[in-house]
Amino acid sequence: MPKLGMEPLRRKALVDATLKTIGTHGSLDVTMSDIAREAGVSPALAHHYFGSKQQLLLATIRSLLNRLRGDAVTALQGAHTARERISALIRVSFQADQFAPETVAAWLAFYVEAQRSEETRRLLIIYARRLHSNLVHALKALAPPLSATEIAQGTAAMIDGLYIRQSLGAAPLSVDASVTLVEDYVTGRLAAAQTPFPSGDRT
Repeated sequence: MPKLGMEPLRRKALVDATLKTIGTHGSLDVTMSDIAREAGVSPALAHHYFGSKQQLLLATIRSLLNRLRGDAVTALQGAHTARERISALIRVSFQADQFAPETVAAWLAFYVEAQRSEETRRLLIIYARRLHSNLVHALKALAPPLSATEIAQGTAAMIDGLYIRQSLGAAPLSVDASVTLVEDYVTGRLAAAQTPFPSGDRT
């Protein structure tokens, strides 16, 4: 019987081991035995806490999302203006721990898994909607609602695209340069959204 109070610690150890094991294998093609071995527990105990590998993978996604959400909340608390909130959301998406090898491998693997797992897809959609909502909330203070929505969509697409390119080593840009690229996009779109149409040009 597991010791009283050990369950939260062992659950976290198994989630951390899942990330590390996925990072080592570079895919979700891992077994509960692989993960349990990394966590230093028996496969039976891993099954006891999570029931199946799929449930453990879902718990790992939730852990990644909760970490990202916590980082975003902390970053937003230090932002005092709408523009600073946008910058905080951009920066937190490119912070160093998001590029740890096991984290990169997990995100890429989970996006592939989302093509066949509705539960995985749903969790990743929650992340996308949360980022979009946070961006729109800040942008509405700086641009008309329709423009705010469009800018938020473009900003989120740039963040996701640049993250994938950075994680694959395909982008020649540094993290700081990637952040600057997204910031420049937002600044340019906000300027365009705030520029009035000349008389007779509005169609």
